[in-house]
Amino acid sequence: MAEITPALIRTLHLPASYDDPAKNRHFTVYANNGALLQGEFETDASGNEVFRDTHALAWMIGAGENGLGFLASRDRYLFQAPLSFYAKTQAWSYSPGYEFADYGFSRPILTGCITCHSGFPRPVASTNGQYEEPAFSEAAIGCEKCHGPGQQHIRAMTMRAAKGAKDDLIVNPARLSSTLSDNLCMSCHQGDDVRVLQPGKRYSDFHPGMPLNDVLAIFKIPPTREAPPDDDHVDHYYAMTLSKCYRASAGRMRCITCHDPHVEPSKEQAPAYFNQKCLTCHTSHSCRLPLEARQRSTPADNCIGCHMPKRAIQTIAHTNATNHRIVRTPGEPFPDLAFQQTSASLPDLILLDPSPGKQADSPPLLTLLQAYGELSASKPEYVEPYLKILDLLSRSQPENALVQAALGRRALKSGDMTQAEKYLRHSLQLDSTQPAVAGDLAEALEKLGQAQEAADLLRNAVEQDPFNPVLRKKLIVSYIGLRQYAEAKSALEAYLSVFPQDSFMRQMLARVQASSTSP
Repeated sequence: MAEITPALIRTLHLPASYDDPAKNRHFTVYANNGALLQGEFETDASGNEVFRDTHALAWMIGAGENGLGFLASRDRYLFQAPLSFYAKTQAWSYSPGYEFADYGFSRPILTGCITCHSGFPRPVASTNGQYEEPAFSEAAIGCEKCHGPGQQHIRAMTMRAAKGAKDDLIVNPARLSSTLSDNLCMSCHQGDDVRVLQPGKRYSDFHPGMPLNDVLAIFKIPPTREAPPDDDHVDHYYAMTLSKCYRASAGRMRCITCHDPHVEPSKEQAPAYFNQKCLTCHTSHSCRLPLEARQRSTPADNCIGCHMPKRAIQTIAHTNATNHRIVRTPGEPFPDLAFQQTSASLPDLILLDPSPGKQADSPPLLTLLQAYGELSASKPEYVEPYLKILDLLSRSQPENALVQAALGRRALKSGDMTQAEKYLRHSLQLDSTQPAVAGDLAEALEKLGQAQEAADLLRNAVEQDPFNPVLRKKLIVSYIGLRQYAEAKSALEAYLSVFPQDSFMRQMLARVQASSTSP
């Protein structure tokens, strides 16, 4: 990650444009007086501009192997820019996810993402995408990301000289156990179906040398033979564990067996570099393919080219990633292990990062509640276990804000507005920094005839989460229901200042303006 500078801008392919005729959206990227700008606009049938939204870009993300992404800053919030530059095509195109929806310049950069793409971000607690000033104490990923906090190390060593204090903050990953070493890599290089912070934890609480599960639980939906685990996108560790190399080593093989974090071989150097890694365990005679055939490949005699091929990432266009399953032959079946990884305590999910010695332990109920809750939004089979965990928590941890919010949402969906109000109000009493819960409570209050309080709640929720389109729309509708048309118009104009690409809301404002000027 790097801050945008005039020198960096000169390395980009500018000016550039991108058009999406299906959505009638047009994008431009250009430099102006040392700044990098990106814009989005729409035209009508006559070619006249309907709207134009242009922002200066503050940060660039990516090493450039697959491409470069960009961030815009607004009111101390960070947002993804609609266009990214892709190395494979040497062209600008939609940033990941923008092919499905027009987020404009209002898709917030969340802590869970930026933690892996930067050295040390400084997020504001309980917000969606707001950061301190400056937003990063270190932009690029540096030494401390893998070795621990240097300043605390100096403090501990100073105390040690005076009082004999012990320092276990600075670590050498090569001297850690395989599990703790891989945990360090997994913190960023293992995505999977859902990642959940443990109760009361923040991403910044994780330090090299500690079990990742103390801070973050990573869950995978159990694969089946009909739907095997065949995704290369941020699935490097899990794929490696399914390889014969890993299994034959009894888990001694680890990420840094093949990867040196201090050395990044170029595309031309990579085949020979990784061949040497392979030959630490294998020999040149291990390969059953005749030498003549191996020499015909490009580049010649390339172990990873055959056994770890690069494949297109399904979720990101124009992007490839290395398959880490290390197959002997293309189409090699998955090992039986891949379909036998659930446990009696967790029969419907795989916990990929159990703490050493605690593999048989069930995750905390609050952690499971969040995991099942996220999964149930798109996978109905997780609704039942979610509700089961919620019932348990309603009795064991009734004074938890998350539990009360979940109970309130369940009541809201079932139509019991009185119970919904009770739970949701209690949740906000326990933690007032929950704008989404305030939105749910406002919905319940509306249906209970308490429309003015609902509007007041929504106004405060928008102040807490100003770039949330759902809350802003709810506020507009609430004002209309109260016949507070001046407030509704003002809220609608404020909405479009943030989301000018929203065609429906622009049409609504046009109707409001037309009706207010007609005799």
